[in-house]
This record gives sequence, C-alpha cells and structure tokens, in this order.
Amino acid sequence: MSVLPLADPASERRFWWLLAACLAVLAVGLGGAWVMEHRGHIVTGMNNEIVWGTPHVFAIFLIVAASGVLNVASVGSVFGQAAYKPHARLSGLLSIAMLAGGLMVLMLDLGRPERMVVAATHYNFTSVFAWNVFLYSGMFGIVAVYLWTMLEQRLNRYSKPAGVAALVWRFVLTSGTGSIFAFLVARQAYASAVLVPLFIAMSLSWGMAAFLLANAALQSWRGGAMAADLLRRLKNLLGVFIAVVLWLTATYHLTNIYFARQTEFERFILLDGGVYPLLFWGGYVVLGSVAPMWLLWRRAEPAGGAVLSAAALVVVGALAQLYVFVIGGQAFPLDIFPGFEVTSSFRDGAIGTYQPSVWEVLLGLGGVAAACVITLIGTQVLDILPGGRTDGVG
Repeated sequence: MSVLPLADPASERRFWWLLAACLAVLAVGLGGAWVMEHRGHIVTGMNNEIVWGTPHVFAIFLIVAASGVLNVASVGSVFGQAAYKPHARLSGLLSIAMLAGGLMVLMLDLGRPERMVVAATHYNFTSVFAWNVFLYSGMFGIVAVYLWTMLEQRLNRYSKPAGVAALVWRFVLTSGTGSIFAFLVARQAYASAVLVPLFIAMSLSWGMAAFLLANAALQSWRGGAMAADLLRRLKNLLGVFIAVVLWLTATYHLTNIYFARQTEFERFILLDGGVYPLLFWGGYVVLGSVAPMWLLWRRAEPAGGAVLSAAALVVVGALAQLYVFVIGGQAFPLDIFPGFEVTSSFRDGAIGTYQPSVWEVLLGLGGVAAACVITLIGTQVLDILPGGRTDGVG
C-alpha cells in the first residue's frame, strides 16, 4: 500500500519530528527494560510484597483503554451513527497500537521475556492469566479484520458484522482483565465481583479520553482541528463515562466497608495509608473525576481546550487510580488468620513499602511511546484520518 502524502511540507516536518521524539522515548524505555533485565529487579522498587509495580500501572491502563478506544468505531458501525464513521478507522488503529504498547510493557516487566513462548504453548486453564493469552491475541485479530473491512471498499459490507464481533470481544477482554483481580484470592484487597463492571466502565472512560487526545494531536499535526459536532458528541459521552466509573468505584469501596474483614483495608486506602489516600482523593476523585466533569458540564458548549483538558485529567486520574488499586492493594497485608496477629521473618502482617525507580517509569513511558509510533506510522501508511477515500464507511 502506498504512503499517503501529507498536506504540506510543514506537516511532513512535524511528522518526522514527532516520530523521532516517540522513537527516542521508546529507545529510552527499552533501555530501562534492559537495565532491569541485566541487573535484576533489585534496581526497581518491587519486592516480595509488591511484585507488580509502576510498569503494570502503565500496562493495565494501555490494555484497558485499548478496549475503550473502540467506542467511536462501535458507535459508527454497530449503532449506525454516521457522524462517527469517518473516525472509526483511527479508533481501530489506536486500539491495536495501545494494546501492543501495553503488552510490550507487560512482557518486558516480567523479567525473562523470552520465556513467553512457554506461556504461549503451555496453558493452565484454571488460571485467568491463561485465558488472557487468547483474549489479547483474539483482540488483535478481530480488530485487524475490522480495520481491514473499513479500509478496503470491497469489504465495506462486512464492517458491521466485524464491528459487532469487536464490540463483543472487547467487553469479554475487559471482563477478563477485571477478573484477574476479582479471582485473585491471595490479595483480599481485590476479591470483588464489582471489579468486572468497574473495569468495563473504566475502559469506556479512559478509551474515550485517549481518543480525544490522540485525534486532537493528529489533527493539529495535519494543520486542522477536530470537528465541533464530533467534539460535542464525545464530550457528552466522556462525562457520562466518568460519572459511571466514579459511581462504581464508590460502590466497590462501600461494599468493602460493609464487610468487617475489609474495614482495615478501606481505612488504609482511604484514610491513613500515606500516599494512597492522597492519590485516591486528590489524584483520582478531584483531578480525575470532579474536575473533568466540571469542565465538561459547566456550560452547554465548552471550548475545545476545556474538553481536551478534561480528557487529559481523566488520564491523570486513571494512572492515580490504578496506582492505588494495584500497588496499594498489594501493600496491604493478607489476613490469613482472622482474629490473630501474625509475625515472622517474612514480614507477614506488615504493610509493604514501595518506591518506584526511574527504570520502571521509563519502561512504562516506553509502552506509551510504542503506541504513539504505531499510530503515527499507521496514519502515514494507511488511509486512517478523516478526509480520505474511505470516509463514510465503517
């Protein structure tokens, strides 16, 4: 397939500068992974209590948002909303790019990533992790076919069936990601059936925010701007998704408070856990939920800058929420023998400590950069952005 020409030389220069910047961040992120691989996880902040660190925060965000970023394509193809169809191709490309970036971080953080071939050929189907091998690969395949039907005019008639398959599969995938935590008996902080719908709602919110930011950045690179009608539609959806996530998060914590065995954990996360309550209330609730809803709903037609600021705050709040959920959930000790105090040389019953290292942060940013590189190259090589020859399909 031929490379699509950019609108003008200035756009071409911006493309190469953006691509170079993303490749530089990706190289630095891979360097961080190399340091952790060769020097061991001793150079990270992880330990025996906290085995999933900052890279997992980035990875889970990218994987969950990869499902939700297909919102635009699903609304256009499955529900027949013509206004969304010109943007469906970008929605599909972003899904593949973010999923690839998230899985890259996940594999490189495991230490011995070359042994992924073992996980791909030997399955323990009683483990949710084994299920996700099929869910992630299936997501790649289905979205790739979906994107193909939108790009190839002869296949346009298959866009709706492919879109339905992608819609169903992404809900299954996000349910599987939530189930990793909901079924994890070794961490009492996680075990809750509310986590599955919560992860689905988070995917819708985070994916919409990611799409808004990516679309605005790509349109700016091309010297244009997002259509006012699309911005209005997406900001309304984003506001609803933020409210749903906030409600389900409150339900999750209120459910935990109801059970006596979870009271101490909730006190730790919400009140006296040091950095975790600060990130939860300040990072997620105020910056990541209340502030974006205020920006989106303070007047009927907020400016484009207010909508994009709200989307950026949703991403900040998502990372804060995941840090509290993933790392705070591990830091709180498992109550193996309720009613008894447990002490040993293995720090049983002690609060886990964790301080992220620069290598972990670099690896996480490398995953984001990988998603950006795939998106930039995809928009240059394929007919992805609105205004192309396949507009109006999907």
